Amino acid sequence: MFDIGVSKLAIIGAIALVVIGPERLPKVARMAGTLLGRARSYMAEVKAEVNRSMELDELKKMKDTMESAARDVEQSIQSTSAEMEKSWAEATSVASLPEPEPSPPEYRHPNKHWRTKRAAVPNWYKARNGVRSKALSGAARVARFRPPKIHS
Repeated sequence: MFDIGVSKLAIIGAIALVVIGPERLPKVARMAGTLLGRARSYMAEVKAEVNRSMELDELKKMKDTMESAARDVEQSIQSTSAEMEKSWAEATSVASLPEPEPSPPEYRHPNKHWRTKRAAVPNWYKARNGVRSKALSGAARVARFRPPKIHS
């Protein structure tokens, strides 16, 4: 604030010592310090108040701009919704539309059970030619091909 250096303070102190005197100088210095502190705190309060009022003004301006933007968005949404309702009403109210062609049946894959294992040779061929399609145990195989018993 003031451009006072150490040399200027020394000159002021020497003049004050001569004018005021050594007995009253500490009291005057203490009083000057308290007054200077009060002045600084007062200036800081004033600065803070000015900053708060400026920020408040900026916030009010920002609030106004946000409210106007919100109103604009609301109006545009209302207008587009009205247009969409109008076009929907026109599209659904037309009774002379031709019947839509029936859609073809949905494609269905021919392999119904695709997880089951399929042999390369069809079962009907195996049955006709006598190819075993099931595994037989040794005892079952012997019983199958055992010659019939002759009754005596």
